[in-house]
Amino acid sequence: MFPPGGGRRISAWSLIKPYWISEDRHRARALLALVIALNLAIVYVNLRVNTWYATFYDALDKRDLPAFTHLILVFTLLAFIFIALSTVQIYFRQMLEFRWRQWLTDVYLRQWLLSRSYYRMERDHIVDNPDQRIAEDLRSMATNTLALSIDLISTIATFSVFVSLLWMLSGALSFALFGHAVRIPGYLVWAAVAYGILGSFLVHKIARRLVDVGYRQQKVEADFRVLLVRVRENAEQIAFYDGGPEEGRRARAAFGAVRNNWREIMRYTKRLVFASSVYGQIAIIFPLVAAAPRYFAGAFTIGVLMQLNNAFGQVSGACSWFINSYATLADWRATLNRLREFSKRMGEGDPDRLSREHGNEVAARGLHVFRPDGRPLGVPSTFRVAPGERWLVRGPSGAGKSTLLRTLAGLWPHAAGDLVMPAGGGSGGGGKGHAALFLPQSTYVPDGTLKQAVCYPDPVDAYSDAECAEALRLCRLEAYADQLYVADAWARRLSPGEKQRLSFARALLLKPAFLFMDESTSSLDTDTERHLYETLLQRLPRAAVISVAHRDTLARFHTHEMHVGPQADARPLALAPAGT
Repeated sequence: MFPPGGGRRISAWSLIKPYWISEDRHRARALLALVIALNLAIVYVNLRVNTWYATFYDALDKRDLPAFTHLILVFTLLAFIFIALSTVQIYFRQMLEFRWRQWLTDVYLRQWLLSRSYYRMERDHIVDNPDQRIAEDLRSMATNTLALSIDLISTIATFSVFVSLLWMLSGALSFALFGHAVRIPGYLVWAAVAYGILGSFLVHKIARRLVDVGYRQQKVEADFRVLLVRVRENAEQIAFYDGGPEEGRRARAAFGAVRNNWREIMRYTKRLVFASSVYGQIAIIFPLVAAAPRYFAGAFTIGVLMQLNNAFGQVSGACSWFINSYATLADWRATLNRLREFSKRMGEGDPDRLSREHGNEVAARGLHVFRPDGRPLGVPSTFRVAPGERWLVRGPSGAGKSTLLRTLAGLWPHAAGDLVMPAGGGSGGGGKGHAALFLPQSTYVPDGTLKQAVCYPDPVDAYSDAECAEALRLCRLEAYADQLYVADAWARRLSPGEKQRLSFARALLLKPAFLFMDESTSSLDTDTERHLYETLLQRLPRAAVISVAHRDTLARFHTHEMHVGPQADARPLALAPAGT
């Protein structure tokens, strides 16, 4: 789906094409053909209405009541057919739009989430608001691409049909110029084409900056929205700091960017509306003025004059497709530019300077970990964690302990050397097991039921209610054991300590062969910390445990120690571990 990153530019066609050759291509193409056919039928109805103009106005001119009555019935039938065709084609167009959007959303979500692009983009700040790209830009791309494409096909059909009719009806304009006789065949065709093209050119010159300011407006609006969401998500912490005034200043500053860019949009939109309005108003009278010489010369009737007026409008309107679609085109181009960047970044990967192998251990040889600026971190270059061993990782704050875990998890690109990491579904305690499980210091709790939160990242049907309730009780969360199916914002309802206990409950459920914990008891008292480690070692006796911690009280639960810092090393602990 996504080409590799680097300097390669992603074309618009490479974003549009995949759906039309996907597994849904047959239904998509059938729907597209149906919508195009319905639009061509609408063009045919417009042609019949054009013919109706001539006979209707001639009947009025002749005061022919029977013909007038008959033509009213004919128009009613044509109007009914037009309404039916328009309604049905919109219905099937929207059906196709949503199928395309659904397919795009599934593909982008899979690429964004399963390849850890979501983490890399946030870590390196390389894409603004990826949620907006998926939720809004994919919808906009599907909707606008179909609208512009189908309207363009309809416009070409309209031009092809009505230009020949206008040529035939308008005849030739003859006049003298500087003593020479000039004859222009089909002169109204040339006038309609020139009028439409000239108007489109002028509008493009006036409003072309709308693409850039529209792109920026999406960004500043999203930045403002994200700031407000963060206030909501961190309401308690902000309230403790009494940080409302500062958040207000930050919000007003962010909205200032929205305001300033909106003024630019107003400026260019004003120019666009002015040019479009002038163009539209002139278009009302221009064909009648252009056809007047031949009409007053008696070349055709009032009915043909009105037919000419309608045909002129159809041809000039077709030539004005660009001006009429300019705002949509500007939005479409801005959307594609954002999706190009997003797709390019998802197609990129971290520089792979680590050689990774799979095995039933965690081992490093010649490992070097760096800060983003290239400065080295003091991590042991060689170590081996065998199944069942329990390692305590210590070192000064900021020395790189958490970064070491990120490196082992494949989240840190600034590293080199050889790594061996577990693969497969091996379990330390039997049953459903994960090869490795990482518990970060800040526990992620998804919205939904408590059972979904306990089982995360596995689906809820992977574990029975009894297993989940037991895991909660073992981790001193018995007060919630009977609330497994209560849907709530558990991330806000649970305290930091309860969240860390919840992460231990997950470990008991998932039964990993290798468990990595990054200060996973930092919010707990020593008694609860002791209880959780004793329970963990009892329930997962064959699991290897790697704990990042500052507290000396955890040393008794580990067999080995790793020091991260200036004097990096890895060695067995002298203390006999608890539970052995």
